[in-house]
Amino acid sequence: MRSENFASLSRKTFIYSFVVILFGVLSFRLFQMQILNQEAYEEKSADNSIKAIEQTPFRGVFYDRNLKVMVDNIPAYSLRITPAEYDSKLNPLIDKILNADSGYVASILKKNRIYSKYIPIRIKRGVGFDVVSWIEENQEHLPGVDYIVEMQRGYPFGIKGSHSFGYTKEISPNQLDAEKDYYIPGDYVGHNGIEKQYEKELRGVKGFNYVLVNSKRREIGKYKDGTEDKNSIKGKDLVLSYDADVQKVAEEQMIGKRGAVVAIEPKTGEILALVSAPDYDLNEFSYVTSKEFLQELYSNPDKPSFNRATMSLKPPGSTFKMLAAIAALDMGIITPSTTINCGGGFTFGRFFKCHGNHGSVNVVHAIEKSCNSFFYNLIYKIGLDKWKEYALKFGFASKTGIDIGEESPGFIPGEDYYVKIYGEKWPRSIMASLGIGQGEVSVTPLQLAKYVALIANDGSSFQPHIVKGYLDDKTKQIVPYKFPEIKTGIRKEVFDIVKEGMFLVVNGAGTATHIKMPDIQISGKTGTAQNPHGKDHALFVGFAPSDDPKIVVVVVIENVGFGGTYAAPVAKALIEAYLKKDTIKKDKLKTKNNQTIAGVNLED
Repeated sequence: MRSENFASLSRKTFIYSFVVILFGVLSFRLFQMQILNQEAYEEKSADNSIKAIEQTPFRGVFYDRNLKVMVDNIPAYSLRITPAEYDSKLNPLIDKILNADSGYVASILKKNRIYSKYIPIRIKRGVGFDVVSWIEENQEHLPGVDYIVEMQRGYPFGIKGSHSFGYTKEISPNQLDAEKDYYIPGDYVGHNGIEKQYEKELRGVKGFNYVLVNSKRREIGKYKDGTEDKNSIKGKDLVLSYDADVQKVAEEQMIGKRGAVVAIEPKTGEILALVSAPDYDLNEFSYVTSKEFLQELYSNPDKPSFNRATMSLKPPGSTFKMLAAIAALDMGIITPSTTINCGGGFTFGRFFKCHGNHGSVNVVHAIEKSCNSFFYNLIYKIGLDKWKEYALKFGFASKTGIDIGEESPGFIPGEDYYVKIYGEKWPRSIMASLGIGQGEVSVTPLQLAKYVALIANDGSSFQPHIVKGYLDDKTKQIVPYKFPEIKTGIRKEVFDIVKEGMFLVVNGAGTATHIKMPDIQISGKTGTAQNPHGKDHALFVGFAPSDDPKIVVVVVIENVGFGGTYAAPVAKALIEAYLKKDTIKKDKLKTKNNQTIAGVNLED
């Protein structure tokens, strides 16, 4: 019995001793882990914490049709703050270093606080090297503050392209919500124009470097020795249909004017130049845009931000006379030999004046001399709805589909429009003004360019566009984009007759003989858009060479007067720049503001 009790006690003592020893070992091990080897185990515990460092790809650049760089990338420094690591007590210091208003940094961080605190926030783009040096020298005292080298847009050829290139700006919260699978706060995206319409092609594909970080978010090495890293892929380089020389001349010609210029290749629909004046400097959007610049841009009464080439709606004036001629010839209402007598005007309910007394004229000479009486008569023979039907064949009252987004459709009235306003007995005298491109009809300069391109190319062309395609990185060949073909279905013979009249406008006894050149034959038509609020608007539409059109030019200059006087010389300069670019001298391309041509009848 005694021996049994002793044995039981021994077992208990053994078990107790074992537990004590085991607890002691575990306690020592825990002490070693927590105290002696704390740093080593912190680093080991972070082995599963991976940080993805984003590689922003280079944005695609813009070339002109001859592969001159029009929009490039230039390096710029951006200061960033990672909120999780940053001490807000540094805000006043960063404000001062950036030469920003007090509270600037705080406002940027507040705007982005809805996003992960581990995502770096771009505080300012385009900081100077002095700021970068300061960050480098004081890095240990600036937790969460760093800088990166990014690319911003540059314009090496000196072309503004304000209303077609567009610009890049920081992504908005709404855009970020819509495409959060790709973008993060602070990313720059295309805004307006080509930059916006071709954003997905231009932005490229982001890359990522994966690194290991410890509990303090400090990098301690590459994840899997960098084998999982993904390099960024550069965005596509776009090849524009622009001719840089022609675009530059167009911009120079429109300095100090309000209006628009569009030049187009008639066979392809490729835009050679597009200008809206006044314009603005896209470089202002490369950095943080100043409040003063934006205030001037949007409050300026001349509206430099408004794209007059694609959005401005005005009556086409006498440039629309070809439309009535085409409709009447195609319908068989008139032939080339049909004449109408002009006795200085036309009476239908009231007297509609013609600017001359042209006598008996056929359709060719009516276009040449811009005889109002002929076209007053003609629209009544055609009928309003038939006239509208032909206008629609040329794309009026519809957007052209140009690849820069913003565009107005314009307006072509039909009988239903006037019935709605006046009732079934609407006054038919209204039609007279429509026959000469006045009244309720409204078109954009781009629509006029499409219309004249279809005339020049015998009724066919392609949708107007600015981007030809992209440059393949490997082959260095242009990969073209495809655009819809346009066909009016109108007979070639009709266009031949109308083009004969347009040829005589410049080379006969018309209203633009002062732009006649000995070595390049130009065909065209002047126009004046009536303006009830001030001086009329000057228009000229034309193409060259007359026998094999390679360029169509439309010029609209606001509040100056007759098209022959003010708009036609601008068109001539563009035609020379395109067809004679190797020999033309810059000083020949200048036309003086408000220039008049003595001794020539320039009335439309």
